[in-house]
Amino acid sequence: MRNLFRAAAGGLLMLWLHTGYAADTGWLQSPQNSHAKVRLQAQPAPLSEKETRLLLSVSLEKGWKTYWRSPGEGGISPSVDWQKPVTVQQAKWDWPTPARFDVAGITTQGYHDEVTLPVTLSGEVPGTIAGTLTLPVCSNVCILTDYPFSLDLGSSGDNADFARQFAAAMGKVPIAEGLADTITAGYRPGVLQITAHREQGWQNPEVFTDTLEGSSLGKPVVKVDGQQARFTLPVTDEWGDKAADITGKTLSIVLSDNGLAQQIHLKVNPLPAEAPGAVALWQVALMALAGGFILNLMPCVLPVLGMKLGSILQVEQRNRKSIRVQFLASSGGVITSFLALALLMTGLRYTDQTLGWGIQFQSPWFIGLMVLVTALFTANLLGLFEINLPSKMTTRLATHRRSGLRGHFAEGAFATLLATPCSAPFLGTAVAFALAAPLPVLWGLFLMLGIGMSLPWLMIALWPGLAMCLPRPGRWMLRLRLFLGALMLSACLWLLSLMQNHFSALTVVVLAGILLVMLFSLSLRRYGLRNCALTAGAGALLAGAAIVIVSPFSGTGGKPLRDDIAWQPLSEEAIQTALAAKKVVFVDVTADWCVTCKANKYNVLMRDDVQQALTENDVVALRGDWTLPSKPVNDFLQKRGSVAVPFNQIYGPHNPAGEILSPLLTRDAVLQGLKDARGAR
Repeated sequence: MRNLFRAAAGGLLMLWLHTGYAADTGWLQSPQNSHAKVRLQAQPAPLSEKETRLLLSVSLEKGWKTYWRSPGEGGISPSVDWQKPVTVQQAKWDWPTPARFDVAGITTQGYHDEVTLPVTLSGEVPGTIAGTLTLPVCSNVCILTDYPFSLDLGSSGDNADFARQFAAAMGKVPIAEGLADTITAGYRPGVLQITAHREQGWQNPEVFTDTLEGSSLGKPVVKVDGQQARFTLPVTDEWGDKAADITGKTLSIVLSDNGLAQQIHLKVNPLPAEAPGAVALWQVALMALAGGFILNLMPCVLPVLGMKLGSILQVEQRNRKSIRVQFLASSGGVITSFLALALLMTGLRYTDQTLGWGIQFQSPWFIGLMVLVTALFTANLLGLFEINLPSKMTTRLATHRRSGLRGHFAEGAFATLLATPCSAPFLGTAVAFALAAPLPVLWGLFLMLGIGMSLPWLMIALWPGLAMCLPRPGRWMLRLRLFLGALMLSACLWLLSLMQNHFSALTVVVLAGILLVMLFSLSLRRYGLRNCALTAGAGALLAGAAIVIVSPFSGTGGKPLRDDIAWQPLSEEAIQTALAAKKVVFVDVTADWCVTCKANKYNVLMRDDVQQALTENDVVALRGDWTLPSKPVNDFLQKRGSVAVPFNQIYGPHNPAGEILSPLLTRDAVLQGLKDARGAR
């Protein structure tokens, strides 16, 4: 009898503790939803009169789920419509680490079986907490259920069991730090990449992302490499089309691994280039080979090819062996120079400096050196003197007979230097891939670029008969040397014109005048007044004809070419502002030292129909100048995976992510790109 009394008293005590010290709805179930039940408990926070703690427990049948605060590609998260005096702003929800569900190609984030969500209400402790909980649950179908509730806190006190439950629920909420040592987020059009480093390594890392306004983040692809975990997520807009730029936005994620989770807020930075592996390495190697080969067809390299032709003609006893050795030496100069560029890029990477193709032409010292070298080559080709550098340099850049191999090696190196202002098709893609790749891949791709550029030289080395088909030396060689000298002089004057970006125009004109006077004086002494006058006159006529044919002063129908486009400074903000106004954006990144940029300008951008298209009311033209070092322009290019100019891109209402055009522009490509970006008018 005594034991029965004790059991009854204990039961009453437990009932009294449950109802007297912790407000509790008990398990609530709806007639319309037998697959879930919910329970709400609440109690004022210990030693606080301005905070109330609440626990929302959800129990689900097997095969059913509910959602996290960011459901993913479908669904909605649980919510409460609070009754006064409680408001939505007072409620702070803490969310345990979710799981990922994949159904019919759609990925969502949420919970299954059972979950308890801690909620903290700030402000004065109310007498009653009431409202309606809206809970989504899904299996093969989805059900949205409302659960009205009311919790009387009038007699609530300190309840050790509620405190334990609340602490246990908070223990499943991701911590602020302690999992990843470093973590970064980068974005390029259509792809978000999150990289996390952990000294202890990773077992089964997962990432859960909060929603970004206007964007939808897909299921991540996880790649673990020792201490580094990389998550690559597709990014679209809310309709599955091309996403707007999310660079600069703050991303909220939960990173988890083997039961430990961390809540992290990251700023999304530009992703410099496509991660190695997204494109097969052999494909990029072929691009590098083709890009290097096409450099031989660019106008930058033409003077050096002329010099090489002249060197063959000056060999008195031409034979296959000597021609093979000469061209192998020149090929070695090309390849060695590309490896030197790889070394330079390696050093720049380790010192966090700007990486880019042709950036050495941003330096006045480099341009000055190239002006000096081309001037010496010009004088040599004109037969004014032989060039013999000091023995420490051990390289004879040019001699009449070119009997040594060092001169041929130097020709290949010099051709590579002159090729760097040119961005040929495939070259930009290969270089961008190389600069973002591990160092062994970087060196391998620059080696392929060198082999590609040296292919014509290697072909003659393999089949010397190609060179032996040239006519025998004679008087015509003198005229050819003068022609080659004129080509080299034009390259020298072009390089000198680039100094206007560093010095005044008057200084450059004076230097050009001094150079021309010196060359004319030396030529006058060697060839006489009559020959010099005839040569100068012929050169003036040829220069005039070239100006009439290819310069900006000869447009269609004989009209002068004019640039009537109202170019605006390039910036990410300008692009987004124009897109918000439903306008088309044409981006042109150029540099004065870029020969291909000049060709695009005069052959395409300054043509009448293209000018008319780019001056339409709904078109915004933005131009970035990379002639001198510019961090904004460099960041802009790196974000788009480019390291070279020219760079052109078109945005519009039907192409908000932007379309990157080929380095060599065509009229049809520009006009069609503008039309596609605009859509139906």
